[in-house]
Amino acid sequence: MAIVLEPVRYIPYRKADIIEMCLSDSKLDRDQAEHFRAFCRLLQSVFHHEYHQIQELLKDAYAPVNPDTDTRSVQLPQQESPPRFIELLETLLDKANYEKVSDADLQQALQEASMFKIRLQVDFSQFAEVLLFCRGQSIRHETITSWFGLRRRDISFTNYDRVVVYLKFGEDFQSSRQRHPSSRAGVTLLKLFQSVPKADLEMLFPNTTVRMRTLDKLLIGVPAIVSGGIVITTKLGTTLVLIGSLIGYWIGLHHEPVELNRATVIALLAGLGALAAYLWKQIANFRNRKLRFMQTLTQNLYFKNLDNNAGVFFRLVNDAEEEECKEAILAYYFLIAADEALTAAELDAEIESWFAQRWQARLDFEINDALQKLVRLELVEVSGGRYRAVDMNEAAKRLDTAWDGYFCAD
Repeated sequence: MAIVLEPVRYIPYRKADIIEMCLSDSKLDRDQAEHFRAFCRLLQSVFHHEYHQIQELLKDAYAPVNPDTDTRSVQLPQQESPPRFIELLETLLDKANYEKVSDADLQQALQEASMFKIRLQVDFSQFAEVLLFCRGQSIRHETITSWFGLRRRDISFTNYDRVVVYLKFGEDFQSSRQRHPSSRAGVTLLKLFQSVPKADLEMLFPNTTVRMRTLDKLLIGVPAIVSGGIVITTKLGTTLVLIGSLIGYWIGLHHEPVELNRATVIALLAGLGALAAYLWKQIANFRNRKLRFMQTLTQNLYFKNLDNNAGVFFRLVNDAEEEECKEAILAYYFLIAADEALTAAELDAEIESWFAQRWQARLDFEINDALQKLVRLELVEVSGGRYRAVDMNEAAKRLDTAWDGYFCAD
């Protein structure tokens, strides 16, 4: 079960569903509904072209720091330097309705106990820049079991639906320390994950190492001490006495030589063999437990990872385009369906109330952003702070004109 902490900017419905959700109100007749669908198709084409240009800018800016590039770099004198990648990325993430994870939230997450019963550690000194962005924050309640299912415990935790990780390795990053071919000086890594507990943000970093918790150390150490005492008293007694006698004779504590016959040599070798077997078993126990932790970490990351590096901003471009379309479609629909012109506050309240009452979704609708898009595309008329949508036929003509203008030479 998940409880949304506060209204979110992200609209949790597909673009095609938003169109049909609007028309399900039956405020438009059949002909108007078809005109509205045609208007939406034109609007989507305009936004798709605009975001294709943004995608090209991101590709150019990311190329010099892309760890997965398979093309050669060419420096020509007439080439202009692309904008800084992180600036473009932050703008894109804002359009896709992501929120930046603050340093305080990140530090709190690093100090909280992991949901997966493992202790993780990240070496932040390897990175020149570290930024995390999230979308969809909620409180979840789950029941976890321990002691072979005999103990059950209810827990609550903060969960992020989507998390984007931006990491730039420092120029002084030592290649001898790299754990992955992508981890080298100067490159920028992008990662996109889903359904990440806030307490486990550190598992998203490429240089995360697993550390033993105090409980795990006790689970290994206490049995090791007990079994070590048993081995010493039962299997090493004769060997220790023999070794002590040899050492005492060599350093002059006594003058009676120690007789090394076949029986004493066998006892000595048996004792040393038992000691070696005991030490090997304890090392194996430690390694096996650590491997189980690594397997737990790997399995969770396998199902949480959605995309990497350039694939991340390709997906984000699509997400941002979807959000821009949904915001503009909703604002235009509620204006065209209204009996009179509305202020921004009235339109915002109507859309948020519609989602809350009709679809049980709490939104913080970005009314200013939505109206700015409609004003820029000349799809609304503004008078005295009140907005009225232009007729759908006229709106379609204006969108068609804007589309033609993209391909006309100045």
